Amino acid sequence: MSRTPGTDDGAPDELHRYVFTNRFAVLDDSRYIMPALIAVVVLLGVGVTQVPDIVPISLVFPFLVVSGLLLEPRRLTVVLAVVAVVVAVWVPHSLLAPLRVVGVLVAVVAVMGLVVVISRSRARVGTRGLSGDRMFAELRDRISSGGRVPALPAGWSATSCILSAHGDRFSGDFVIAHLHPSGTRLEVALVDVSGKGTGAGTRSLLLSGALGGLLGAVPSEDFLRAANEYLLRQGWEEGFATAVHLDVDLCTGSYSTASAGHPAPARYTSGRARWTVLDAGRGPILGIVPDVEFPRQQGSLGRGDALLVYSDGVIEARDRDLTDGIDRMLGVAAMSVLREGDVARDVCESARSGEDDDRAALAVRRV
Repeated sequence: MSRTPGTDDGAPDELHRYVFTNRFAVLDDSRYIMPALIAVVVLLGVGVTQVPDIVPISLVFPFLVVSGLLLEPRRLTVVLAVVAVVVAVWVPHSLLAPLRVVGVLVAVVAVMGLVVVISRSRARVGTRGLSGDRMFAELRDRISSGGRVPALPAGWSATSCILSAHGDRFSGDFVIAHLHPSGTRLEVALVDVSGKGTGAGTRSLLLSGALGGLLGAVPSEDFLRAANEYLLRQGWEEGFATAVHLDVDLCTGSYSTASAGHPAPARYTSGRARWTVLDAGRGPILGIVPDVEFPRQQGSLGRGDALLVYSDGVIEARDRDLTDGIDRMLGVAAMSVLREGDVARDVCESARSGEDDDRAALAVRRV
């Protein structure tokens, strides 16, 4: 049976929230922002023509920037037209030298062009003001929080590090980790999305959320296969990614790894004080070939042993052989273990690629 709003117990509160929300949503409508901006610009025009020595024309620039942030392109055009009229009327009343007037006109035109670009960008995203920046910042923070390895039980330690190309806040590399509620099993995936820096950031945002939902929800042997199927469904032009998956039993120390076109993990054996690369358990990159299997390599960690997963930015460099990069990384990792350092951060910061590529690493050690 259909219900009329307000007839059931919870409806009055819901109706009140609906009316309250929509009442204040109207205040945020650009239909009211545009007339307000026009009114301010007109008042500014009166000031710069009547008392130009008190009201400078430079006050028009803040209003242009605000208009670009708050108005969609269609309404922005109206405000820009009013500003153009105000500036045209101001020119004969200006107290500036002719060359300085020309400079002001050039600056106004340049700022107008800039705010048009800003407005079109905001309209494409579907946001106004700084809400779009806050949204992307929140998504970026979600990636960072998903890459933090949860506190492990006694006898285990783990560190992770992500450094983006050229210091960008968005990276094409990301780490996701899941600790079983019982605290007896840790799953980790390190993913390298095609591209780097901001260009790969948007794909990382989407992919990290999707793979984060898969990690721990599907059997470890099915994780990379499910990730591959997800990427294939997206149909991205640059829709491929490499990944490495690690599953560790925190009670026994047994582990399994699988790679999808990704650099092979490395294992540290404390008895020999040596790092070795685990070459087995490698499959094709994600998002290219359907219905593929990803073989897994098994092993066990003793006291003092460790595992290291990393992205290609850690070992690759221009005019350098890949083997040289791996040897260099393992040397840095060995020194880091000996001095009880942060292995993941040390190998990322020592990468020869430097700021030219995204770098990510994660190390798990049984202590």
